[in-house]
Amino acid sequence: MFAVLLPLVPLVVLAAPVASAADGSPVRLPVMPSRLDADDACTGASAERAASVPWEQQSLQLPRAWQFSAGAGVTVAVVDTGVSTTAPALKGRVTAVGEAGQDCVGHGSFVAGLIAATTTDGVRFAGVAQQARVVAVRGTDARGTATAASVAAGIRAAVGAGAKVIEVSPALERGSAALTSAVEEAVAHDALVVAAAVPDPPAKRSAASGDAPVPRAYWPAAQEGVLSVVDVDAKGGRPDNALLPRDADLAAPGDGVVGPGPRGSGHYIGSGASFAAGFVAGAAALVRSAHPGLTAAQTESRLVSTAYPDAVPRLDPYAAVTSVGAVERGVGAASVRGAPPVRLPDDVGAAPTRRAVLFAAGGGAVLLLVVWGAVVVPRGRARGWRAGGGAG
Repeated sequence: MFAVLLPLVPLVVLAAPVASAADGSPVRLPVMPSRLDADDACTGASAERAASVPWEQQSLQLPRAWQFSAGAGVTVAVVDTGVSTTAPALKGRVTAVGEAGQDCVGHGSFVAGLIAATTTDGVRFAGVAQQARVVAVRGTDARGTATAASVAAGIRAAVGAGAKVIEVSPALERGSAALTSAVEEAVAHDALVVAAAVPDPPAKRSAASGDAPVPRAYWPAAQEGVLSVVDVDAKGGRPDNALLPRDADLAAPGDGVVGPGPRGSGHYIGSGASFAAGFVAGAAALVRSAHPGLTAAQTESRLVSTAYPDAVPRLDPYAAVTSVGAVERGVGAASVRGAPPVRLPDDVGAAPTRRAVLFAAGGGAVLLLVVWGAVVVPRGRARGWRAGGGAG
């Protein structure tokens, strides 16, 4: 893994890319929570739809990758709050384990949408692997609270359901023997585990108290055999005062990304490493579909070695699907992780267009004014990131 060290600045305003409706007007999208308080109502249908192509979909250049793979024949498990089996963008392609077909929080449905949602009329948003199938697995309780035991049970259930890619949204401060064993079981069954490197920020945030986050390991992302993913924004940086992983394997869009809710055809906005992990899990499905002879370890190696070079390599689905890279040369994932990170020179022509975004809270609901305007190519230098040593 690559160690990362990020600048620490008090959070006051969350900046995010811009989004619009079909007529080009700005759209207010509700924020997708990662968990609910005991007295919160279940997340309902959003009344707003973002019709334009999201910045993250453009930055990943997904249409290029779709010429070669759409994830057919691959099953991706989402270990999260559940995935609604009635969500329009996923309907007919979700198999639920136990009660995981009911998603009160909505977070798991959002992540599953990033992985495998299909397009709907008037909306150009789509998941990374539109022909992949989804296995819904509870890795939390019904309100979104996760423990090492619940995540371990979720990973085991995903293995039992035959998933070849397992996305794990929770990032825990402590692991357990059971969680370690569950990951080892997944690896033994040739399933690629993709996990958030840090917990998602709470939907209801205020200015920072002044204590700067300290880099630390979170589980199961820190475990050997897991592909650890950190979130970045349109400029390749991270939100101010975001939690810091001790190390991470890949970076992917995760700040101000658009996705579906558990009900209805409207959209939400979300920020966090779990959403970045969703994009990487979708890319893994593209690779495993296009190259069915690759093992999970070789798929991981391909994703990392074909990523845009940076302090933490940034996901490039098109290159992962089409390149003849380190895997074919016999270089394993461990060798890729041990290589010193490099940077591309600044690409002035690819500088993204960004505007400040209103961050407000009211009545327990948080709305972000999201607008995206220009195609974003993630080749710029990650803001304020610098390479560090290996994990301690």
